[in-house]
Amino acid sequence: MYVIGLTGGIASGKSTVSKMLGKLGAAIIDADQLSREVTLPGKPAWQEIIKRFGDGIIEPGGEINRKRLGQIIFADSQARFDLEQITHPRIEAETMAAIIRAEQNGCTVAVLDAPLLIEVAWHHKTDSVWVVFVNEQTQLTRLRLRDNISYEDAVARIQAQMTLHEKLNYADVIIDNNGTLENTKAQVLTAWQRIRLLQQS
Repeated sequence: MYVIGLTGGIASGKSTVSKMLGKLGAAIIDADQLSREVTLPGKPAWQEIIKRFGDGIIEPGGEINRKRLGQIIFADSQARFDLEQITHPRIEAETMAAIIRAEQNGCTVAVLDAPLLIEVAWHHKTDSVWVVFVNEQTQLTRLRLRDNISYEDAVARIQAQMTLHEKLNYADVIIDNNGTLENTKAQVLTAWQRIRLLQQS
């Protein structure tokens, strides 16, 4: 099975590209979704997060308020490190299990959709790395509109991640998402067809 490592910066359009690949027939393994699952109320990671960050991040129903937790970790690198130490090993285990299940189910292409693909060295587990790229101003504008946050909060969130320009150094495929949706779709289709040809040869 061919594994695409799909990454990008916050609000770069990675989820849009992931959906396009899903429609083309790829099995999508969403690290963000797995992150939510491993931190559900009562799970070991949930317990450790509450112990580290306190009851103030819990919703009345027991779920973690991800927005509140995000505000804490994007403002404090040590807090972000502590959260990653709790969650990343568990997310990685679930991710690898999902890849195995996809292969057992007969999938020939899987997409590992992970914002921190490179930072946590998961790109070594893939056959190619796709980076969804937008310029900084577009990223900032989209993030503020999407999350309804201040300019300062948006900048802090972007700066907390490896820059998109740095990620390009690891890219086998670059999807330029500055233009129209149709333009992005055309790039995805071209790169997808290359993989299918490679598998047939």
